[in-house]
Amino acid sequence: MTHEKKDSVKIYAMGGVGEIGNNMTVIEVNHDIYIIDAGLMHPHEDMLGVDTVIPDVSYLADRRDQIKGIFLTHGHQANIGGLPYLMRALKVPVYGTCLTLAFVWESLRRVGVSFPRDLFHTINPDKRLKIGECMIDCFRTYHSVPDSVGYAIQTAQGYVVHTGDYKFDFTPVGGIRTDVSKISEIGDRGVLCLLSDSKHAELPGKAPTDAIIGDHFNHILYSAEGRVIVCIHATNIHRIQQFFNTCIKHSRRVAIDGKYLERIISIASKNGFLDIPEGIVINWEKSMKLPIQELAILTSGPDGDPLTPLTNLANHLHKKLRLKEKDLIIYAASLTPSNEKTVTNAIDQLMSEGAEVVFGKDVHISGHGSEEDIKLMLQLIRPKYVVPIDGEFKMMKAHQELAESMGIPASRTFLMDKGDVVEFTNGEARSSESVPAGQLLVDGLGVGDVGNIVLRDRRLLSQDGTVIVVVTLGRRTKKILAGPEIITRGFVYVRESEDLLDQANHIVSDVLSKSLTQHVSEWSSLKSGIRDSLGRYFFDKTKRRPMILPIIMEF
Repeated sequence: MTHEKKDSVKIYAMGGVGEIGNNMTVIEVNHDIYIIDAGLMHPHEDMLGVDTVIPDVSYLADRRDQIKGIFLTHGHQANIGGLPYLMRALKVPVYGTCLTLAFVWESLRRVGVSFPRDLFHTINPDKRLKIGECMIDCFRTYHSVPDSVGYAIQTAQGYVVHTGDYKFDFTPVGGIRTDVSKISEIGDRGVLCLLSDSKHAELPGKAPTDAIIGDHFNHILYSAEGRVIVCIHATNIHRIQQFFNTCIKHSRRVAIDGKYLERIISIASKNGFLDIPEGIVINWEKSMKLPIQELAILTSGPDGDPLTPLTNLANHLHKKLRLKEKDLIIYAASLTPSNEKTVTNAIDQLMSEGAEVVFGKDVHISGHGSEEDIKLMLQLIRPKYVVPIDGEFKMMKAHQELAESMGIPASRTFLMDKGDVVEFTNGEARSSESVPAGQLLVDGLGVGDVGNIVLRDRRLLSQDGTVIVVVTLGRRTKKILAGPEIITRGFVYVRESEDLLDQANHIVSDVLSKSLTQHVSEWSSLKSGIRDSLGRYFFDKTKRRPMILPIIMEF
């Protein structure tokens, strides 16, 4: 050991707890700060107009000199997607495997930012790292994106282990398994705390092997009479490899739709993680001349998602594809609570128009471990304490129950929210004072300039519409020179609501006349009076609360 026994160890999460995505965990050893992952989260339905959600790292930015690095577990956007935005504030070293960093470069390119290359360091999972005061061991994991790793940070109190996303697949696509031997060896050395993936902690049994999907693809393509269109996650390299392999068997050529998908396939191929059989990929123009029974299409959305092309196909909005007779569509992704309704609606629409659609466990298996995978990780690591991460609260709670079934008391499992701190002293853990944490909303070029008030206004606009009141006042006479004119959007159909709007005009005129008679000429008071009076009137008549925007001009 290179540390004194009085090492102070703190663990907290800036994201990825109580939510899916936004993964970012912080481990402090004495004065050194180690950040694991810097992801993003896709916005909820009520976050209207928001492109991306990322962790708020203001607390870490103030302690930038203490940060030894950001350590990336794998190349999913939930783990690396926040870097283009967060690095502006942090500007610290970044460590990751070859493919993970290649995907980071692509993320930076897409956002249009760049940072000095010497900040980025490619790690070899077979070699130990000495960063700051700590030795760090890496171990390979199997996940739906290759070149994934977990980290074990050595402290005087024992190792702090972060698994990243993983499952135990003993017949893996690509041949790289979760490194059971090394994980067990780390467990033998003594693990203070395990931070581990919780996403599928509620699912019984063991996560199935990805290898069976190749057989399913083979069966599906054997009976396909027309085009085969696969909607897929761009970073699911294993699934893409399986599909290429199957297309070779069935003499199908593959056209790729989606610039991001093309880039990811190119990156994975150049780095040796995707073997593309010679001559199988053809350009779009040539694909349109092939007989339908010889063509397969891989498609993904602008952000690498499979849902966008599926819904675009169903709604006849796809830029390149239109449904044809005998089309077979494969949705090679999971149905989640957030997308299930959208996916099933799209599938219903496609089937109603004659397409055959295959989805579910026959064409997709998750890269996250289920109950038995989590139990095996706990058995190998044998931690003193457990901190479930990477999941909603109910998933983390299920993880706690699994740990308890493996002999770890519930009192030694900490269910954290963002900013909660667990502090370790002399091998004992306790909850400590929390640190500031939260979310930043990315909307276009703006980062953090959209907050709850803006979202509230957007929700109001989407629900009850807007009413704009335009009126011109005389600067000297303090009388109404023009208007009021009332313009509505998304509130009522004007031609059928003339009486309603005529009365609204009278109300605005009365409010302004009374205020001006009483020598109230401040615009803020006049606007407030208009909003209050019109708001009450519209609610009485329509039970709606449109956003009311008075515009007062002087002449």
